[in-house]
Amino acid sequence: MLRKLGFWMVALGLVLPASAAERPGSITGYVRNASGIPQMGAMVEVLGSAVRSLRVFTDENGFYAATGLRPGTYSVKVSAPSFLPALRESVGLRPGANAAVNITLNTLFEALQLAPVRGAPGEDDWKWVLRSVSNRPILRMLDDGTAVLASKSEQDEHELKGTLSFLAGSQAGGFGRTSDVTTGFSVEKSIFSSGTVLVAGNVGYSSGSPNAVLRASYLHKMDNGSEPQVALTMRRLAAPDVGQRNAALQALSLTTSDDFTVGNVLELKFGSELQTIQFMGRVSALRPFGSADLHLSPNTVVEYSYTTSQPDGRLEKGFESAPADLSESGPHVSIAGFSPAVERAHHQELSVSRRLGKTNLQFAVYADRVTDPALTGIGEPSGDSEEVLPDLYSGTFTYQGRNLDTRGLRIVLQRKVTSDITATLDYGYGGVLDLSKPDVNLEDAREWTVTQNRHSLAAKVSGAVPRSKTRWIASYRWVSGQALTPVDMFNASPGQADPYLNIFLRQPIPGTGFLPGHMEAMIDVRNLLAQGYVPVLGQDGHTVYLVQSARAVRGGVSFTF
Repeated sequence: MLRKLGFWMVALGLVLPASAAERPGSITGYVRNASGIPQMGAMVEVLGSAVRSLRVFTDENGFYAATGLRPGTYSVKVSAPSFLPALRESVGLRPGANAAVNITLNTLFEALQLAPVRGAPGEDDWKWVLRSVSNRPILRMLDDGTAVLASKSEQDEHELKGTLSFLAGSQAGGFGRTSDVTTGFSVEKSIFSSGTVLVAGNVGYSSGSPNAVLRASYLHKMDNGSEPQVALTMRRLAAPDVGQRNAALQALSLTTSDDFTVGNVLELKFGSELQTIQFMGRVSALRPFGSADLHLSPNTVVEYSYTTSQPDGRLEKGFESAPADLSESGPHVSIAGFSPAVERAHHQELSVSRRLGKTNLQFAVYADRVTDPALTGIGEPSGDSEEVLPDLYSGTFTYQGRNLDTRGLRIVLQRKVTSDITATLDYGYGGVLDLSKPDVNLEDAREWTVTQNRHSLAAKVSGAVPRSKTRWIASYRWVSGQALTPVDMFNASPGQADPYLNIFLRQPIPGTGFLPGHMEAMIDVRNLLAQGYVPVLGQDGHTVYLVQSARAVRGGVSFTF
């Protein structure tokens, strides 16, 4: 009996290592450009002794996954239009392991760069987690099973880079938006091997003093993985006279932020923005923000976040729709009886996110409180200058609404359908501002504004056309009833989408290979079908509208060098 038991133990000891050696592994990672913007539709080719060639493509977050690979040593080659090919060699893959290889693509001007310090091939084994806002690597799994914070130092450093864009078409967002014709620019330079200086701006054209936004920031990468940053932003937004007083807005804001980890499982981010605003008087505002991420497992994250400003919709699209366009960052101002007010908001959110293969899931609950919200209107409310702030370029205006206090929830489901297409569903429930009485006068609309609960459902599809390299995003958000504000207006998850039908296209321009950079054309269409318009009566009897999102078309070209 003992002899037979010993035989089976020896046989089992021989079979288990053999079967473990055949367990397939995977190579995953993110492809970004030198400024950290995800590159969708990039071709990733995996080469090695165990496989001749395996090709996959990145999704809208720049993420790729090559699965079912046998243990061995591989090379990863990445290519995309307008970028130099990138190659990562000697990627060691152990049985059943996941090797994370992040690639940074560079243009010709970015080819001169500092070589990153790399360790042994075994140090390239990573584990990935799902972030509630965006997907990126957080933890690294060492050979002994210990999880450590993933360093960003593997991204290639760069000496100097810049962008220049020419855009036309108004954003139709009321007072405070950019002009109908603007020039955007940004220049970024690495200094002291661990710091980055960025100067960005946007200048619009008008008959008087131009609208202008200028931002200068410095980011320093610490040895412990934290990245403290300080930024100074100056804004000047022109407007016609309101009540015989010049309503030009001038704002100066100082923003500081930092992040660090506790025990390799808790990630903290925090910061604040101090604003000083000159607009028919002077007002100051302190806007803190922060988040705490608890990594329960490599694929599960619990996050608490607090913010006092609405997210920038361009950044949540996965790549810039308008380089160096800083107009969505506020401040949002309005007037009531010639008395100015600045929109103040408080948003708290608790979310749980999990990745299951090619599917990402998120469940979140939130609480919002918005004081003096700046609503968007369409039309020319003649004689109502004491209640509205008109925009010079788009035929829209800003109207001060009643305070919003609500709670709600969000469910997000995102799945990579093919190597080039990603689909996202977003369900939201929460309070919005709405009129309790139809056909009211604009000057009385604030009195009839109430908070109503609404359901919303958004479907978003994004992808890339392999041959033409066209990148696109199409989304539609349905709302269960009339509303003056969006449901879940602070949504910064992968399911974020503007109300109703929206289309975004970005197309590399062929035939510009002789230039020391690359050019792209872009077009951004919002609320294409002009839905959700709520009619109210102006003082002169003409009908104007209050809307969640006004129809707007904006496009242009960008040049990256």
